[in-house]
Amino acid sequence: MEKILIIGAGGQIGTELVLALRKLKGNDAVIAADIKEDCSDLIKDGPYIKMDVLDREFVRNFIIENKISEVYLLAALLSATAENNPAFAWKLNMEGLFTILDLAKEKHLKKVFWPSSIAVFGPTTPADNTPQVTVMEPTTVYGISKLAGERWCEYYAKQYNVDVRSIRYPGLISYTSLPGGGTTDYAVDIFYQAKMGNEFSCFLKEDTMLPMMYMEDAIRATIELMEAEESLIKIKSSYNLSGSSFTPKELAQSIQKEIPSFKISYFPDFRQKIADSWPNSINDDSARKDWGWSEKYTTEELVKVMLKYVDVALIE
Repeated sequence: MEKILIIGAGGQIGTELVLALRKLKGNDAVIAADIKEDCSDLIKDGPYIKMDVLDREFVRNFIIENKISEVYLLAALLSATAENNPAFAWKLNMEGLFTILDLAKEKHLKKVFWPSSIAVFGPTTPADNTPQVTVMEPTTVYGISKLAGERWCEYYAKQYNVDVRSIRYPGLISYTSLPGGGTTDYAVDIFYQAKMGNEFSCFLKEDTMLPMMYMEDAIRATIELMEAEESLIKIKSSYNLSGSSFTPKELAQSIQKEIPSFKISYFPDFRQKIADSWPNSINDDSARKDWGWSEKYTTEELVKVMLKYVDVALIE
C-alpha cells in the first residue's frame, strides 16, 4: 500500500484534502501531519502525527522510515499573517519545501504537491483574465515566497526529474474549517456573521474584485492534477486555476437573496493594499487543456451551500 503524507493537515485546505483522499485511498493510506499536538475531530478516523516541517531531520526520517510515496506540503504562513512576521514566514514557506524537494530528488518520494497562490502576481500583472505566463512582481512576503517556490519547483523538475505539481489557488471558501489568516478570508467569515444575524464588517472595499473558489472544487482540482498522467503536466511551476470572481458587495447581495435582513459595512485595513495587488480574474486555459480542469460551483451555488452548512458554533 502506497502511503500519502499531508503536512499542514490542520489547515483550511489540509482538513478537506485529508477527508477526500482517505475516501479515495483508504483511511490508513493517508497520514495527516500538523504542528498541533492533536488533530481535529474531523480527521481522527486515520493516522495523525505531530510534525514541525522546519525539523528537517525528523521530517526526512519519518518519510524514509514509513516509505511515504507522495507528500502534499500545505504548511505555510498565509498572506495577512505573513506580513506581521516576514522573517518567519520566509523561513517556514521555503525551508519545508526544500526538505521535500530534496527527498524527491533522492528518489524517496514519487510525487509532490505544493500549493502556490494568486499572491505571486502583483500590481504590474494584467488584472483581468490574468494569463498563465505573465509579469509576476509580488509585493507581499507570502507572494514573494510563493513565486520563489514556483521557480524552485520548476528547477527541480527540469534538473532532477522531480515530479512536483502545483496550483495557484484563488481565494478558497469552505465551511469545514475556520480561515487561517488570508486576505480573502472575509469571504468565509461573512457567512458566519450572516447566519448569526450580525452585521458584517468587511476589511476590504465593496468593489474589490478577487478570484474565488469553493473548496470542493479546489480539492477536486488538486486530486485530479495529482492523479493525471505525468506526461500531461506541461507546467512545472504552477497552474492558474479559476472558479468565479466577485466583490464583497456582490457576495453580500447574493447572501441577501437568502437572508434579506443581512447588512454589511466596509472598513478597509492593511489587507486592502494586498488585495489591490492581486488579479480580478484568472485565465486557466492551460489547466483545462492539459489535464481537463473544469469548475462546478458558481457564486450563487457557493452561497447556498455555505449558508446551509456553516456551523456558527465553531466561532462562538
